[in-house]
Amino acid sequence: MTLIGTKITLGMYAILIVFAMLATAANAQTPRRDAEYPPQAFLKMAKHLHEICVGKTGVTEEAIKEFSDGEIHEDEALKCYMNCLFHEIEAVDENGDVHLEKLFDMLPTKLRTLLVEMSKDCKHPEGDTLCQKAWWFHQCWKKADPVHYYLP
Repeated sequence: MTLIGTKITLGMYAILIVFAMLATAANAQTPRRDAEYPPQAFLKMAKHLHEICVGKTGVTEEAIKEFSDGEIHEDEALKCYMNCLFHEIEAVDENGDVHLEKLFDMLPTKLRTLLVEMSKDCKHPEGDTLCQKAWWFHQCWKKADPVHYYLP
């Protein structure tokens, strides 16, 4: 093999490695949705809460799915849906402040571990309303772990 042939071959390998790394990075951000995740027990429990909060807020299924599995976006009904979920599971105090410890305690161990990890940089919500603060938590969690984040 000539020196030019060696350079071309090495260059092609380098390009293939870069493409493989990009594909891995892109795939790593794809939300996990399979028979094991989110857990069926969680989905069953969340279905009831979902129905209540969709009814109370008028959020669309499309807005929920897009936020959960697609891009972060702002939608007032969606923000209030997220707030409703916190209230329905009683993870808020009389001021509407979310208590993460309460939320962590009600989750099965596997989900608790994931949410604790997602929450490391999600402790001081911003927003003027309870709906905005709820959305702040959810977008923070999604940014922290887009693979495991799930909005029921």
